[in-house]
Amino acid sequence: MGRRQRSASGLSQAEAVINERYPQLLRLAYLVLPPELDRHARLLRAHRGVQRSLRAAGRRARRGGDVLAAVRAEVVRYSAGRGPRGPLLPWVWGLRMWPSAEELDEAARALAGLSPYARAAHVLCRFDGLEEDAAAEVLARAGAGDPAGEVRAALAAGGAGAGEGRHERTGAADGPGPGGETVSHPADVHTRPTDLLLRRTRVRAAWAVAAVLLLAAALTRATVTGPGPGLPVGYAGAPAARAALDPARLVRVPARAWSDTGRVDFTAWPARGPRTGDRALLARALGTWAAPPAGTAVTVAPTASAEPPGHPPQLLFAGDPQPGTAVVVFLDADRVVRYTERGGRRSLDIARTDDANVTTAAAFTLTRDGNTARRLLAPWIATAGTRDLTAPAQPVRPLPIGPDGTVTTAFPGGDAPKGAGCGPQPVLEVASSPRIVEKHAFLLADRGGLLTVHLTYTPPAEGADAPPARQPREATGPAALARWAQEACTLEAVDGRAVRAVNLWDFALTELPEGAGRAVWSCTRATHWTGQGDVRIRLRPPTGASLAVTEARSTAACGRFGQHLLATTVWRARSGQDYQLAAGSREVTGITATGSLRTRTPGRSLAVPAPPAPAPPATLTATLRSGAVITALDARDGGRD
Repeated sequence: MGRRQRSASGLSQAEAVINERYPQLLRLAYLVLPPELDRHARLLRAHRGVQRSLRAAGRRARRGGDVLAAVRAEVVRYSAGRGPRGPLLPWVWGLRMWPSAEELDEAARALAGLSPYARAAHVLCRFDGLEEDAAAEVLARAGAGDPAGEVRAALAAGGAGAGEGRHERTGAADGPGPGGETVSHPADVHTRPTDLLLRRTRVRAAWAVAAVLLLAAALTRATVTGPGPGLPVGYAGAPAARAALDPARLVRVPARAWSDTGRVDFTAWPARGPRTGDRALLARALGTWAAPPAGTAVTVAPTASAEPPGHPPQLLFAGDPQPGTAVVVFLDADRVVRYTERGGRRSLDIARTDDANVTTAAAFTLTRDGNTARRLLAPWIATAGTRDLTAPAQPVRPLPIGPDGTVTTAFPGGDAPKGAGCGPQPVLEVASSPRIVEKHAFLLADRGGLLTVHLTYTPPAEGADAPPARQPREATGPAALARWAQEACTLEAVDGRAVRAVNLWDFALTELPEGAGRAVWSCTRATHWTGQGDVRIRLRPPTGASLAVTEARSTAACGRFGQHLLATTVWRARSGQDYQLAAGSREVTGITATGSLRTRTPGRSLAVPAPPAPAPPATLTATLRSGAVITALDARDGGRD
């Protein structure tokens, strides 16, 4: 066979593999790509990565070997940032796209803390069913420096998702979310127009075409004479990006759009405030975002992108929330940007809004002054009030909502959590309009960010006849308020710049030794906008304060992909005797201790005398109804560790 024939044969083999495995390859690229990309950019780059793997994989196939492995390696190489770059094709104009499988984005956020190659290993092993050696071989082809180490890191994060192949979840849902999910591929997508509201009539469309022609002519001159007055130099020759700085092109949503849409989030917010028509203010805000002048204070929330706008953003607010302070708020895909002018100084604050919804998109902080904040409420909020989270018996104090949707509220500890002591914990209690959902009230806590933190509660499920596990519920009922009053001080450690929601999950009740009464085991999960979560396990005896058991960062535990839980601690009774306590969540059927303590007990709790000091800590595992074995806190499958 001649060289030309071998080349054609290799390309044909690679093309056949790509066509056959396109959804799986697309999923691989989507989950390996950088987590800071928004869903639209990630999806388009994933398509490009899979499609551009054809030629390189064809060359490998021509030399012999596993064609599928070659294609996978090229997809990983590109997605991990090691492949060649070029124009970010395909372009999609006028639409925002994201995968219809919500579980895929949750898995992407759960894997965000891993390296690109470890994310690839996770997909290859957990979703595509490869053995560890085969996955390491693909990573080696893709340029990983330590393929085996990347595979080990991926397996150590095995609770991050559920998928195809060897890693199917079994058993009933245990904690705050449904179980048994599998992660789908991103080939099926949702789309939403970015500028539909700007093209209301054909006449306006015709004027837009004329404006583009005039702008093109102006830009042609600008390439010779330089940018226009006040326009950042980097935008002079980029028509699409330059259009993003035109106040006339800002997306403005109709006032009642929120009441007639299936997507109730920041995209349904209308432009509010008395200065939405102030072109000079809007131009200054857009220009500062694109190229902050010297002296501008720029604050970017963890993992958020500070990139300037690439297309006209949506205008949410423009006005003067307090005398001498002008504020403009924009929405750009999965982030919000606040521009502030005060006392001749400018500031810019940027935060993420991934998968915001009716609760997490319910309030936005416009200004802070001392221990009060001026907030803009979502248009679907009908009533608002404040309550002290540490005083559940006190009624809600109603707040007047201004005609522009603003309220003034108190918040604890100044501009950011200080962590010094724990006094009253004021929170905002709001209720949605009946047009959204009947009798829907929820709590929002201010933890120092642009956005408030949604508080929820998951009660314990006890007994053989206990109802099925459910999603976290709103923390407005008597039981939820009573428990949050006991754990309110844990909010001192929450960083509101990164966290969107905190759920208090009482996952087990256990009888303490020596007749000391019943204690509650809880897991408080602070879920970040990235999808990652920080958890704190606590044990609350019937009297006294809660006791810290353990904590973990960037974990799936106590969330949708970490619903099985085991926790353990040493507790001292009044007699002075130390006891080894352990408790598991709903699916636990037995607990085993090894090492310095050897015992096994059926059921969901264990309480035995602890080994005397200086014995090393015991190792505890739990068996689930499915037969799987989990270790304390991280709920990893014991067969995989």
